[in-house]
This record gives sequence, C-alpha cells and structure tokens, in this order.
Amino acid sequence: MTDAALRSGAPLDGSKLAVLTARFEGIARKMANTLHRTGRSGILTIARDFSCVVLTAQHELLATAESLPNHVLRGPEIMTRAMTDNHPVLKRGDAFLHNSPYHGCTHPADHSILVPVIDDDGRHRFTVLAKAHQADCGNSLPTTYMGAATDVYAEGALIFPAVKVQTDYQHVMDVIRMCRMRIRVPEQWWGDYLATLGAARVGEREIMALGREIGWDRLDAYAQQWFDYSESRMVDVIRALPAGRVTRSSTHDAFPGTPPEGVTITATVEVKPDEALIEVDMRDNPDCLPNGLNLSEACALSTPMIGIFNSIDHTVPKNEGSFRRIRIHLRDGCVVGRPRHPTSCSVATTNIADRVANAVQAAIADLADGLGQAETGALIPPSCGVVSGVHDGKPFVNEVYLGCTGGAGTPWTDGWLTILHVGNAGMCYQDSIEVDELRHPLFVRTRRLIPDSEGAGRFRGALGAYSEFSPVGCAMTVAYVSDGNVNAATGARGGHAGAPSAQYRRRADGTLEPVPACAEVVIGPDEAMVSISGGGGGYGRPEEREPERVAHDVREGWIAAGRAEAVYRVALTAEGRVDPAATARLRAATAA
Repeated sequence: MTDAALRSGAPLDGSKLAVLTARFEGIARKMANTLHRTGRSGILTIARDFSCVVLTAQHELLATAESLPNHVLRGPEIMTRAMTDNHPVLKRGDAFLHNSPYHGCTHPADHSILVPVIDDDGRHRFTVLAKAHQADCGNSLPTTYMGAATDVYAEGALIFPAVKVQTDYQHVMDVIRMCRMRIRVPEQWWGDYLATLGAARVGEREIMALGREIGWDRLDAYAQQWFDYSESRMVDVIRALPAGRVTRSSTHDAFPGTPPEGVTITATVEVKPDEALIEVDMRDNPDCLPNGLNLSEACALSTPMIGIFNSIDHTVPKNEGSFRRIRIHLRDGCVVGRPRHPTSCSVATTNIADRVANAVQAAIADLADGLGQAETGALIPPSCGVVSGVHDGKPFVNEVYLGCTGGAGTPWTDGWLTILHVGNAGMCYQDSIEVDELRHPLFVRTRRLIPDSEGAGRFRGALGAYSEFSPVGCAMTVAYVSDGNVNAATGARGGHAGAPSAQYRRRADGTLEPVPACAEVVIGPDEAMVSISGGGGGYGRPEEREPERVAHDVREGWIAAGRAEAVYRVALTAEGRVDPAATARLRAATAA
C-alpha cells in the first residue's frame, strides 16, 4: 500500500485501517521488546511485568499490544491528563515519571515514563507510556506490596505525580539522586529506569517517523475512525447479549485492617442491548480501609472492564472506541472507587482488584449459559512474593513468580493454567527455576501442580500449584499478601470452587508451621518457604463434562480416578478408558 493511498483525505477503507492499526500496534511491541530485553530486574526481564501503550493527545487509548489489562484499560488517560495539567507547555525531549495512584497510576510500584510526541511545528500529537513494575520502590519494608500499610506514609513509597525527569533529552539529576538514595537496590533501579525510558523513546521515534511519512492530520483522522469502528463492534456484541441486571459478590479473606469476616466486594452488572450499553455499579462497597488493599481509580475502572471483556467476543478491540459503550459507577472514598490521599493503594493491582473482576465475569455468567466465566484464583501467595536479604555483603530485592496458576473455567475452555491472576490475563510469565537460581541466592526445592485442586465443572478451573524454595547462604525475607486461604475461587453455573491457597514455613526438622496470610516471613538458611496457590473455579456442572476429557485428566495425574467417579460421574476401566455404560448409569442416577 502506497504512502499516497494512506495520505489521501478520504475515509480509510478496511485495508488501510488495518495497516495503520498494525503500524501502531507494532510501535507498542517495539517499546515492549526494548523494555523486556534491556531491563535489569527479574520482575521485568523474566516475569515481564510491564506494559507499553500509545495515546492520542486528547488522552484516548489507541494501541496497547501485549499489555497487562489492569495496567492499561483505564488509568493511562488520567495519567496523561495529569501530565498536561502539571506541564501545560510540552516540548520535544521532555519525559515524566509517574506512579501516583491519586493521579491515574495503578499503584506506587508501577513506575511509568510518559513522553509527549511533539511534531516539527511544536504541537503535541500523541503520548507514549511505558509502565514497569519495580523490584523496590522505596517502601518502608523491602516489598512493593504492603497489605498492612495503614496509609501512604506507613507504606513509604516515593510518589511522583507526573514529575519531569528529562528536558531536552537530558536527565533531571535531582530526581535521579532522590531515587538512588531511597531505593534499596539503586543500580538495579537505574537499569530498569533506563530500560523504561528507552522503551518510551523508541515509541516517540517510531511515531515521529510515521507522522512524517503519513501526515499528522491523517493519523488524527485514522485514530477517530479506528475508535468509531471499535465502538461499532462493541455495539454489535452488546446488542446480541440478553438484557438483564445481576448482582454478584466475591469475598476477600480477612487481613490486617479488615473486618474479621474479610471484605465482600459487590458488583451490579446491567446489560442494556437496546442502548448498546453495559453498566457496572461498584458504589455499594465498603469505604477505604486502613491498609494497602484499596484500589486506585485506575484499578477501580479497569477491573470491571476486565470482567466484561473476559465475558464477550475477544476480537472486539480494546481502545477508547469500545470503552464508549461501558459505564463504570464509582464513588469517592470507597475501597473500589477514588481514593483520597493519604490512603494506601499498595496492593491495588491484585487482591481486591481480582475480586472485582471475578464478581463481574461471574455476574455475566449468571445472565445466560455461554457467557462470563467462573472466578480466577486469588493472589499473592509466597511464590509470587518479594524476596529480599543480604548475600555476600550485597542487598538483593526482587519479586519472583515461582508457581501460580488459578485460571477460571469458561463456557468453552478449561482454566488457563498460567494465567497468574485475572488482572494480567496471563501476560506475565512464570519464572524459570534455573534463571531465578542464577540471579538470586535461592534454591527451588519443588514446583508442581496439585492433583484434585481444580474447580470441577463442564470446563474445569486450573489446578493449584505447590512451590517450595529456600535461601542459599543467607536468611531471606519473603513478603506476600495471600488471599484465598478462606474464600477460594467460586464456580459459575453449577461449577465447583477451586481449592484454597495456603502458606507455611518448613522448619529445619521438616515440620510445617502455618504462617499468616499477610506477612513478611524470615526464612533461615536451613528452612524453606512453602506456597500453595489456589485452583480456579469451574464453569457448568461437573457431570456435564465430556467423559474423554475426564479420562485425559486422570491419565495426566491431575485428578484421581475416585474423583472422576464421585464428582464428574465418569467410570473408568482398569486401563483408564471411559466405561460408557457405567458412566451413563452414574449420570442418570445424578440427574434423578
């Protein structure tokens, strides 16, 4: 396709629209590739806990590539508004550090670099944003997740509300020195900062080249046409849904600063096909809590949308256009709303956030068979904790992903084994054991799936995971905020709940000592941290599952033959094959 065809002032046909969409998504991927390959900490280079996006100058989400949904669906547009509000005059070569949960960021651990793309006439055309989770962000404890922090002061993180860190492509060293003095692993942070900045600069360079090639006004027209097309796709999908209003709840376990019974999150989902609109009301929830579980506004907006997009045609583009057909109702000062400073949002991206997305997708499942999902397993077990200590006189801090599963059963598939949690949709990678052992003073004794831990269903949830790891040559602190010990992931449309999570310290004598769900546990050199992540909920009644699928799970060792018979009502021969006649009798007896 020629440049002249793209430069034409006429509306873009489908092929031209697809070409420019691919160009912008390619830019976001180049940004992500830069960050993945040049980052320094394992949370970026192994686990890939980062996101890269492109927005218009009008603060509209345009392209995300393979980003974490809870990072990008909502929030980037609030962050770019904070940038333009705080810095009305933007110049080429500017860059801004942003991690404020009160101004659109997800939580303080997600350091983000915003770079405005300025054309040759000095006009702001687009903004590129690279967001990277930090191994350490200056908290009062060596962890980026502080579930027990009573407020942002107890949390201790440095907060940057769109603070300028580059002008004319030169570092503002005052800010750099602040970070180096506060963050426990300054060289590691510096490497990650440069990787994030480099990713944003790659995006700026590529969009500058595209604007000069195609024409800036043509790119603006493309963006609005792409949004209109995306909205039309969303309209068609919603109009095909059944009308209905469903309220569903999901309960987070008790933590420091919560009521003894935990925190019940309630979502009311209303589908309005005639108006081509989905509304989610999150206002009927508790006020902000005196701990770090509170959602930032970005997470309070994104997580209901995750539940929606998990429940409909996955080919609908996720951008400002499709977002026009969704209304999320929040209130100020709510645990799922708009927090006021100094409320702590340290754990905003995971625990309560997952309860929101789970409640929404389970509510949509209640509307009709074939919609929605069951609940995904909860976070953050010790296998996803932040490990820290001093080894050979040098401090180390990093978050590890050593074994977490939890995928929910859906109307069409079994649970995604390595989804990690509903908020990142499987975009983060599970760590390589060998690489973690090379990078950190730890030894992974065991990582395996736990048989019979799935939420049984027509489509079952993912199995839970068992992980056990020890420090090498030092003591190691493992900081985590493990939900799901009490309130496991529930099923949908007759599906069963997954197995709960748990955590233990293995003493030197081999005995297991239960440890709290929210803690910083010190593991000695002759001890081990034991982590059990919960299974995902099942979708549909277990006795509706295809018998051959059940037999396959038994052969794989994922469920026992006795569970196949007792729960799924499938009888197997001595050779592990389905016994059709016996299975029919079992299922007929259940139906009766």
